[in-house]
This record gives sequence, C-alpha cells and structure tokens, in this order.
Amino acid sequence: MAIPAYTITEVLNELDQIVENSIRLSDAKGIFAYIYRRTTAQIKLGILGHAFENPERMEKLDVIFANRYLKSYDDYKNGKEISNCWKTAFEANSDKLCIMQHILLGMNAHINLDLGVAAADLMVGKPILELENDFIKVNRILSGLTDEMQERVAMVSPLMFLLDWVGGRKDEELIGFSMGKAREQSWNTATQVWALKGEERIEKIREIDLLVDGIAKLIINPELRLVNLVTKVVRTTENHNVNKIIETLKA
Repeated sequence: MAIPAYTITEVLNELDQIVENSIRLSDAKGIFAYIYRRTTAQIKLGILGHAFENPERMEKLDVIFANRYLKSYDDYKNGKEISNCWKTAFEANSDKLCIMQHILLGMNAHINLDLGVAAADLMVGKPILELENDFIKVNRILSGLTDEMQERVAMVSPLMFLLDWVGGRKDEELIGFSMGKAREQSWNTATQVWALKGEERIEKIREIDLLVDGIAKLIINPELRLVNLVTKVVRTTENHNVNKIIETLKA
C-alpha cells in the first residue's frame, strides 16, 4: 500500500486495492472498505461540484481522514499497534456477525474517532470553527448514504428489516450505533482534541478511543437479549460470499 495518500484519487485507489484483496481472500473487512470507498467518491463529487465552502481544505480533510483508516488497516496487517476500536473491528469474528455489524464496526471507529481527530489535525493553529459548516456537510453526506446502504445490504441480508424493527428506526439506530450521535460525537472530538497539545492531546485521543471501543463491543455483543438474538437470526439468512456481497453493494 502507498501510505500516506496525498489526494482523494490516491485514497480511492488504495480503497480499491483493499476491496480487491478482500474479495480474493474472502475477508469481511472488505465490506466496510467498499462502503467507505462509496462515501469517499461521493465527497469527491461534492468537492468538484463546489458543495463546500472551501473545496481545497475539504480535500485535505478527506485525505487526512482516509489516511487514519488506511494506516490502521496496514498496521494491523503488519502486526503493529493500532487504536483499540479499530483492533476490535478488524478482529471481529466474521462467522458470528451479520453484515450490518461489520459495517457498523467500521463506521463507529472511523466516524466516532478518526473524523474528529482528522479535523483537529487539519486545523492546528487555525480556528476550528472555520471548519464547522463543511464538517456538517460531510456528515450529511455520510448520513444520506445510510438509507441507500441499508437498501443494498438488504439484497444479501433478507431479514435485515428485523434490525430496524427491534431498533424502532429511531435516528437510524442499529445495534447500538446511532448516526446522529456519531455526528455529534465526531464534532465534540474535533473541538476537544484541537484545544490540546502534547501529552494531553495524546491522552484525550486514548480516552476517546476507549469510549468508542466500548461502542464497538456493544455492536458485537448487544446488551439487549432480543437484539442479540435478532442479529444471529439475520445472519443465518445472509449470503456469506464476500465477493457476492460487495458486487451486490456496487449494483
């Protein structure tokens, strides 16, 4: 892998490699990688279409954001230390989790931790509030893809509607993960990390990582017995072929 990436085009190329390798190895990590690739392509279209106040700054944010995932993925493959929430996501047993659990584990780590830290990194020495409007627009893009993603996943997960049923579809909350809460958390992370330097900054990121890892563990093993049971039932009806899953998501 060519890390770090320097442009969104390079990010998309790296994500394509992860997806292709995952298909070849039948590795469920490729499911989130494809969803993320789709999101990145959407953000690129927004940048080219001048949907953001500062398109150049937005590309820098997107690249910093993506490099956190790419580095975590590469470091994990090479046995290096990574954040707790990404380690939990990467080590999740594909034989026990439904497709949405794999996707939500990636979204949890990347939005609840990486997005805020990336924003703080980008705005070092500059007022963080200058980024807020474009940050909100990025989160709207992420949110806007949620329904589309669920519709496509349902094509390889016939009983996925049961997850909506037990969750009541409140704020797209599925298996303990809420897109609305994640949007709020990511901006809180950005402002908190941005305000700190040195060891205090490092410690704050560790603290947030542990909180996000707690959410990851709830995604894997939901507290509510009914939700836990439903995820297992959902999985029994799913197509478990990673190639087929990704091809269906692309359709």
